[in-house]
Amino acid sequence: QVPLVESGGGLVQAGGSLRLSCAASGRTFSSYGMGWFRQAPGKEREFVAAIRWSVGSTYYADSVKGHSTISGDGPRNAVYLQMNLLNPVDTAVYYCAAALQAYSILGFPAGYDQWGQGTQVTVVS
Repeated sequence: QVPLVESGGGLVQAGGSLRLSCAASGRTFSSYGMGWFRQAPGKEREFVAAIRWSVGSTYYADSVKGHSTISGDGPRNAVYLQMNLLNPVDTAVYYCAAALQAYSILGFPAGYDQWGQGTQVTVVS
């Protein structure tokens, strides 16, 4: 059973917005933080945004800073990504992930223990 389930992806025109959601599925767990990554065809998975529950700190990749917002509910292991002013370069499969270990480095995939299956975001001009 996939521990995390994403939703909210789809096809949108450039300049539009999408709100991605991610929630824990099945067995509950306690996370240190959660994040979003994306992977475009032929490219490596890259960091998009993360949130550390203990202090509510948020982190963003330079490519989305200023037009994307991460938020969530730590006890429910739910995380959201509001993306505005979308551009065709934002086209990718978006994955949410949960870091279970304290002091995990949230900017890299290796810092996460649980992953969703991804949701496709396609931005057309």
